[in-house]
This record gives sequence, structure tokens and C-alpha cells, in this order.
Amino acid sequence: MGRKLFNCVAAIALATAGIYLNNTSLLAEHRPGKPVLLAHRGIAQRFDETGLKNDTCTASRMLPPKHDYLENTIPSMQAGFAAGADIVEIDVHPTTDGEFAVFHDWTLDCRTDGHGVTRERSMAEMRTLDIGYGYTADGGKSFPFRGRGSGMMPTLAQVLSTFPDRRFLINIKSRDPSEGEKLAAVLNGLPAARRAEIIVYGGDEPIDVLHRLSPDIKTASRKSLKGCLFGYIGYGWTGVLPEACKHRMMLVPINIAPWLWGWPDRFLNRMEEAGTEVFLLGPYRGNDFSTGIDDPAQLSRLPQDYAAGIWTNEIEAIGRALK
Repeated sequence: MGRKLFNCVAAIALATAGIYLNNTSLLAEHRPGKPVLLAHRGIAQRFDETGLKNDTCTASRMLPPKHDYLENTIPSMQAGFAAGADIVEIDVHPTTDGEFAVFHDWTLDCRTDGHGVTRERSMAEMRTLDIGYGYTADGGKSFPFRGRGSGMMPTLAQVLSTFPDRRFLINIKSRDPSEGEKLAAVLNGLPAARRAEIIVYGGDEPIDVLHRLSPDIKTASRKSLKGCLFGYIGYGWTGVLPEACKHRMMLVPINIAPWLWGWPDRFLNRMEEAGTEVFLLGPYRGNDFSTGIDDPAQLSRLPQDYAAGIWTNEIEAIGRALK
């Protein structure tokens, strides 16, 4: 009986040691380099995030402006890159005349002087709109950007031609599979080197289509993010990665990251070998909304010499702090 118990304990100890050695970051090669900064919405007007829903008009709850930039515009992107962004996130909608409009909202009513569903309008019509029309920080008493955003809504083609050597994260704002087809047709027309600088995320359905039609472009959706995270937590200790972790973008809340097998270096090396880029978000607090790393004080929670991605809404502050 004693020998059986000894053998059982020895087997458990051996298995535990094997798991530890296979996952400890202490024995992993450190990734050289510096953090990759992803500027969500470029440099944009911030807003009160209390009780935020998908259909909340964020322009009507703008915080007092600290700068003159409006999200999803060429000047905003230029300022974001100048502030230290390696990647700028933009939002796209297909238009009735075959373009992709770079604009956040599903409808035009919140931010602009136009009306109706964005994807049901032509780009020719939307070029005439004032995209700063609806911004107010005092409940509608004043509109500091009204009249200053006329003609500033760009197309995806315009963005890519203006910044030929810059990286972008493109957000598909719908769950329409045909939008994945349309965007794949645009991106597949670019040189391979240019496609390698682009990541696309959005609804499960269009991302599934895009991932199939443009397999060399990194993608992410709610389905792929959950599949990768939960699968990795479940059996990542074996070193085998879930399919959802391969050639993707992975978003990880900073307070969840230390619980991942092999964090930081072994985990990051596994993802890199699978062709996946990892970006840290702000802390997850039990709801469906995770902020970016927006406070420079949060940088102290990064691993030493961290050289992977950081998602931020405050590229000015984070870029300055990391300089």
C-alpha cells in the first residue's frame, strides 16, 4: 500500500514538474523590441463611458475637448502616428456606390448633419456631410465642431493611399457576410507586403468570410477571441494551440494575462510562432466592455521589457510615457 502511494505521489510530482517546465516563462527566450502601440480611433474626442450601449450617441456625451481632432479622419490618423502609434484603428461601412466609408456609426444622425443608415448612402452624398455637427460637451448648448468637419469623411482607398507604409486595424461594423466578401476583394487587390500590415476585426459572419477569402490577413471576431482564450486556458499548458489562436489578433485584458500559461514570454512566443499578434487591453471587470490601457500608471503592470501590443484610447499620453 505504501509503495503504491509513493508511486502515485511520484507520478503526480513528475507530471507537475513537466507542466511547469513546459510553461514557465523563466526558461523561455525573451522577445526583443519595444511595445507595439495600437491607437483605437486614432486621436479622438473622449466621451463619458457610463452606461454605454451599442446605440449610444457618444458625440452627445463628449467630454470637454482637449484638441481639435475628430476620429476616423485623415488629420486624426496623422496625429495618432505622430504621437507614437504603430497601428491606427479605423471603422468602415460599404456604400451604395462601391466604396468603403471610414466612419464609426451605423447611422449618420448622431455625429453628422445627415440622416439614415450609413451603408444605405452613397460615398458621393456622405462627402458633403459635416462629421463634426453633433458633438457637444454641455448637453446641446454649444457645438464646438459644427461647421468644421464638412467633407472630412474619407474612403478606405483614400486612407490606404495617404498612408502607404502605415499599419491599420480595420473594424467591420456589421454582421453581414457580404461585407467580408467586399472587403476581401479590396484587400486582395493590394500587394502581399501591404496586406501584411493590415488586421481586420468585427462580426463573426463577415470575419469568417474574410478569413477564408484572405487567409494571409490577420483577423479577429468575438468567436475567434473566445475560442482562443478559453481553449488556451483549457489545454494551452500542453503547448498545443487552438485553431482560433492561429494567424489572428488576440486581445487580452491586462488583469487576465498573468493567468495564461507561460505568460509572458512563453505565451507570446507561442502566439508569434502561430502568426498571431497579442494586444493588451485595460482591466476586465466582469462586464462586456474592456477599456484600453489609457492611464500611464497602468504601464507599471506590464512585464519587464514588454515587446508586444498595447491597445489604447489615449495614444498621446501612452506614447509620451513610453518615449
